[in-house]
Amino acid sequence: MTSARSQTRAAQTSAAPAFGVAEWFRPGDHMRVLDSLDHVEALGASWLRTHLSWADFHAPGGQDWYDWLIPTLAARVEVLPCIHYTPPSLSRTGTSAGPPRRPQDLADFVDLVLTRYGGHFPRIELWNEPNNLLDWDWRADPDWQIFCEMIGAAAWWSEHRGWPVVLGGPCPFDLNWLELMGERGVLGTVSAVGIHGFPGTWDSEAGGWEGWTRHITALRGLLDRHNPRAGIWITEGGYSTWRHDQREQARRFLQALDAPADRLYWYGLRDLPPDVAVQEGRQFDIRHYHMGMLDDRGRDKLLARLLRQGGVAAVRRKIAISEDSPRRADDGDADPAGTTRGTTRRRAASPVLITGGAGFIGSNLADALLTRGEDVILFDNLSRPGVSTNVDWLRARHGNHVALHAADIRDLDALSEAAGDAGSVFHLAAQVAVTESLTAPVEDFTINAAGTLHLLEALRAKPCPTPLVFASTNKVYGHLTHLALEQGPQGHLPVDARLRQGGIDEGHSLDLATPYGCSKGAADQYVLDYARSFGLPAAVLRMSCIYGPRQFGTEDQGWVAHFLIRALKGETVTLFGDGHQMRDILHVHDAVAAYLLLRDQITTHAGRAFNLGGGPTNAVSLMTVLDEIARLTGRPVTTRFEPPRTGDQLWFVADTRRLEAATGWRRQIQWKAGLTSLHDWLVEDGTAITGAAPPAALAERAAGADGGGGKQWSLMA
Repeated sequence: MTSARSQTRAAQTSAAPAFGVAEWFRPGDHMRVLDSLDHVEALGASWLRTHLSWADFHAPGGQDWYDWLIPTLAARVEVLPCIHYTPPSLSRTGTSAGPPRRPQDLADFVDLVLTRYGGHFPRIELWNEPNNLLDWDWRADPDWQIFCEMIGAAAWWSEHRGWPVVLGGPCPFDLNWLELMGERGVLGTVSAVGIHGFPGTWDSEAGGWEGWTRHITALRGLLDRHNPRAGIWITEGGYSTWRHDQREQARRFLQALDAPADRLYWYGLRDLPPDVAVQEGRQFDIRHYHMGMLDDRGRDKLLARLLRQGGVAAVRRKIAISEDSPRRADDGDADPAGTTRGTTRRRAASPVLITGGAGFIGSNLADALLTRGEDVILFDNLSRPGVSTNVDWLRARHGNHVALHAADIRDLDALSEAAGDAGSVFHLAAQVAVTESLTAPVEDFTINAAGTLHLLEALRAKPCPTPLVFASTNKVYGHLTHLALEQGPQGHLPVDARLRQGGIDEGHSLDLATPYGCSKGAADQYVLDYARSFGLPAAVLRMSCIYGPRQFGTEDQGWVAHFLIRALKGETVTLFGDGHQMRDILHVHDAVAAYLLLRDQITTHAGRAFNLGGGPTNAVSLMTVLDEIARLTGRPVTTRFEPPRTGDQLWFVADTRRLEAATGWRRQIQWKAGLTSLHDWLVEDGTAITGAAPPAALAERAAGADGGGGKQWSLMA
């Protein structure tokens, strides 16, 4: 009964643990259905569970909707239709959750469904969460007699016609209810029984969740008495990332996948948009809105990205490398000794915390600190491409002296815990793209401004002052459109000779343009004020364009590496504007030296902001960088031009003399030499170019002296 395409897909995925996705579609959601199918295939899901609403079918346009939906889904994935919701006109309460006046009406509808669509799926599910008042109003059926008569008749007829039935899972799990279904004979009419669970989101907080294994084992014992042939399916298991703990969602997925059930349908595929009402009402419970593997804009969360990249095996690897992260002890899944699983780690008394530590600058900074003998905690949500390889690289070089705390800066409990352990902090975690801030300004604010404020509060609560160095940006100075510029052979340059020779200094007025500039500027000012108001030993570095090894640049962030990666892949580079914008680019090793010096001298420089960039002698235009890339790669770089983007500065060069005078820092690496080192690292590593993990030889070499990237640079520390 399954489509040929579904059978082929099942054969292709048989070697890996199979899983399904539970996702509801509303009538008229044609584009969302097609988009979801693309994601289901890309994520490697074998099955899709969705509802076939009895009520919607009989509403205007309902038949046309399901005539399109069911064949469309079944053409690409095996479908499990969950039949539920009484048509209000047939309901004893006048609502879709009310029992039908004639229980046999469901069997008649099932007969219609099987006749009309049965060729598109191998089995059906009857009802959803029957102990949930929003799905079955048991107040109108207090002894469950109507429900048993309705489901029993429909299940018997479906099985008689050749379509096995899955009984919808109660939520919360209720063994007594299932025992009643066995005594009434309902369990004897079905081929599988569903179980729902959302440990860490709902069930655990109600106090009744004992873990997948214990509940499934108890259900198995019950079924062995009433219907030994029946299977057990997790028809809904999920975890809400409303606390921004995406790693925890991935871990919960593995727990459900490894549970002793015959199938798992993970709920769900995509977050709900904030303007959509759930059954209880719009924004009734924020947890409902963050159950997806993708966010409401269709962007991958950690679980989706890992499944897309390497399937379940990739999820297991990611969780394995982040085992140092604290785990919430609310899932109830115990080890053989009967204790809740957890982790311990040995760490120095005062490790260094780097938020965003698995990223480009963070991993280079961590390497320098670890080389100096300091233990490091990487606090990172692992959301950016390539950061896993940075973690692997650091661990290959430094072993258990580096710990990964895989969490989001918006996860306040995780942030407070990590900050409480730290002897000093480098705060690099951020939403880093101007373009993204224009698309999602609220998210940009909560990460950059609110996330920084929460970190400051966590540090303020500590009994001993903890040094903090914050990574700010040159975007706090705004568009600089008030500067008179002229275009010469080198690019756009200020008419003012003083600016041309020295650059923008810290006395230049702040002009917080674009949401990104506003959120980073707010964070910048909060850090400085906490130093002044509360005596926090904190300082700010306002960075220009940093580049170097371990940078996996994109069109929105990390343009130097992005240009090189595109050129090495033979792809076109898009220039927004005329390409003569001037930037004072700075190699990451020089940037790391500045961070270390400032941290080490923090008592002297607390409450101060410093510019960090390549300065006037290291300022180049985008076109000049492309010319040098062409020389390095041995072939011209294909370019195309687009209009300038909001927030793009025609010229920015940092005046770094305050930093130099205060700390003794000096830029060491000339931009051409630095660009060559980045080119050599990208070629040698290969990850950014091929998308594959680096070869084993490089993993071994990672433990060597130079850490990749060829030439070594000394750090002024």
